[in-house]
Amino acid sequence: MRLGVSLRIRQALLFIALAFFGCKRNTEEIPLIPYPTNPMIREFIGYGVVNVSFIHVLDEPFDEGTSLGFLRKRSIVRIIERRSLSNRGNVETWVKVDAEYQRSFDQGIDYSGSTSEGRIQGWLKESSLFVYDNEARALTAAEDMSP
Repeated sequence: MRLGVSLRIRQALLFIALAFFGCKRNTEEIPLIPYPTNPMIREFIGYGVVNVSFIHVLDEPFDEGTSLGFLRKRSIVRIIERRSLSNRGNVETWVKVDAEYQRSFDQGIDYSGSTSEGRIQGWLKESSLFVYDNEARALTAAEDMSP
């Protein structure tokens, strides 16, 4: 019994000595500086490929929204927001997209949703898109899709 207690005391003293002498006293602290923006935050959710022949991009996530322009089948869009809305008891998922603008047949209309860079931001039903987590998959899907 006495042997077990003295062994534990020796182990404790050895641990304390290693902890005390093993630490460097003149260590310099290196401050942790976070990234300016969180690397986990992205500007968009994913990518989508239009799976219908022709679709209007709307200014609001409702069927009654105003058309800002249109997209054709195989167009690739960035999805920047997703909303689930109830319409007469049915839940519909809408996505806000950013895409290259495709001009309407009526060139005289000034679409407020289009930007000067030839891009358009507006709403589509998610069912009109195939959704992918990265651009490479969306590009491959668009190329493999029949016209």
